[in-house]
Amino acid sequence: MIPAGPQQLPDDIDALKALIAAAHAEKASVEQERRALEATITVHKAEIAAYEAEIAAMRAAKTADQEKIARLESIVAMLRRAQYGTRSEKLRIDPLDAEQMAFVFDELQTGLGEIRAERDKRAGTAPTRPSRPRKGFAPHLERVEQVIEPEVPADCVGLDAVRIGEDVSERLDVTPARFRVIVTRRPKYAYRLATGEDRIVQAPAPDHLIAGGIPTEALLAQVAVSKYADGLPLYRQQEIYARDGVELDRSLMAQWMGRLGFELEPLAQYVLHMIKQGERVFADETRLPTLAPGSGKVKTAWLWAYARDDRPFGGSGPPMVAYRFEDSRSGDCVARHLDGYRGILQVDGYGAYTWLSKQRGANDAISLAGCWAHARSKFFDRHAADGSPFAAAMLRAMAPLWVVEEDIRGHGAELRASIRAERSHPIVAELFAMLEKELPRLSGKSKLAEAIRYTLSRRTALERFLANGRIEIDSNIVERAIRPQTITRKNALFAGSDGGGRAWATIATLLTTAKMNGVDPQAWLTQTLERIASGWPNSQIADLMPWNFRP
Repeated sequence: MIPAGPQQLPDDIDALKALIAAAHAEKASVEQERRALEATITVHKAEIAAYEAEIAAMRAAKTADQEKIARLESIVAMLRRAQYGTRSEKLRIDPLDAEQMAFVFDELQTGLGEIRAERDKRAGTAPTRPSRPRKGFAPHLERVEQVIEPEVPADCVGLDAVRIGEDVSERLDVTPARFRVIVTRRPKYAYRLATGEDRIVQAPAPDHLIAGGIPTEALLAQVAVSKYADGLPLYRQQEIYARDGVELDRSLMAQWMGRLGFELEPLAQYVLHMIKQGERVFADETRLPTLAPGSGKVKTAWLWAYARDDRPFGGSGPPMVAYRFEDSRSGDCVARHLDGYRGILQVDGYGAYTWLSKQRGANDAISLAGCWAHARSKFFDRHAADGSPFAAAMLRAMAPLWVVEEDIRGHGAELRASIRAERSHPIVAELFAMLEKELPRLSGKSKLAEAIRYTLSRRTALERFLANGRIEIDSNIVERAIRPQTITRKNALFAGSDGGGRAWATIATLLTTAKMNGVDPQAWLTQTLERIASGWPNSQIADLMPWNFRP
């Protein structure tokens, strides 16, 4: 370092040179440090800029995720209101098929899960589950316990451990379904009688539904439930079973189903008999494509459905549905199916039911009750097609009717009728006044005029629910009962033959009725087939009904 003043400089030239050299070296060192510091600052600035860019990207991604999640959650909320909300809320959007609705929910929730997983991965943290009570698993499920002991710390080796508690968690696991072979051995024994004769003794072979066949009753039930209750066609079942090394040809399984249809037909007939004992029956029909014998072409057949459910008006009888397969949609079919029935028939506007009512009208055997949901759909279609203000007004005016129905569901028939007289009757009167006033203003060929005439022409049937608490406002009960068969129909393409259609109707009758009563259809069908194989008496057929099932 150079001295602060000239008087401090050395007189010796060499010493002075050394001092100047030291000063230059110190200056170079300082310059080097400055440059190093500037380089470090530059690096830090670059890092800060990169961090700021990453933060900005994360903020943008977070904002985008939040917007996506908010948008998807709003759609989920809208659909949930449409499916589970009040009746008035259901009218605000397109009515969706239940299976379509479930599909939409699944896909939206999948999208939400993907977004959240990506967000958690960016954040570098595992997703945390919010603390909330978890509903326990069913007690009948097998419990497989795993005990995970901690490693003993080095400084605890040899010391006594005192157990002070534990954390317990449960997860749901599954083992794939497996086929098994039931091997039945029946030993033969020979006895030498005192008379010197020999006697051979052997236990009799157990009875089976398919005598000499390979399937147990449980396997028959599995195939039937998969096809007729879960919509899994036989060719798909064949592929699934082949993965387990079991070769079951679908033509063989189809023959089994034909045998089941034959054996179960008396039970299906009994269900229809019990339906016709009700004071009110629902009816509907749907197309069932069927292979025409000999031609190889598909013809249109029909699956008729008749349902009984007394729970909405406080009845204690079990719900049930019966399907009948026909190659016609004529009134003769419904007349044959409902032979002997006297009471209320709640239907849509199809003319075959009107024809039947007129045929038996002399003795007032059958009185028709209309379906307001069908009438409402006519105006919904108009509003969706061209934004008709009148159709929208009709939808808004109808909405309170379903609000009333929600309030009275499950109450006795008399109370329901009295509340409807007070709250629903003025609404219905105003609706028909609106229709009568609007019709003369329209072209007779317009679709809106057609919807209005549809409703006005069925006024008596549509008003019948006001005075009778046993009648529903709509026929949705039978609509829900027939919907699973339309899904099965889509999967199976066609029934295959008239016989296949009849077996379809028979087996579906019993499986759907089991589900309506909260009964496991496979457990019920397995037990029932075993009983039939063992010679269950026809006099006790009522004990075989799904609503009387006891595991």
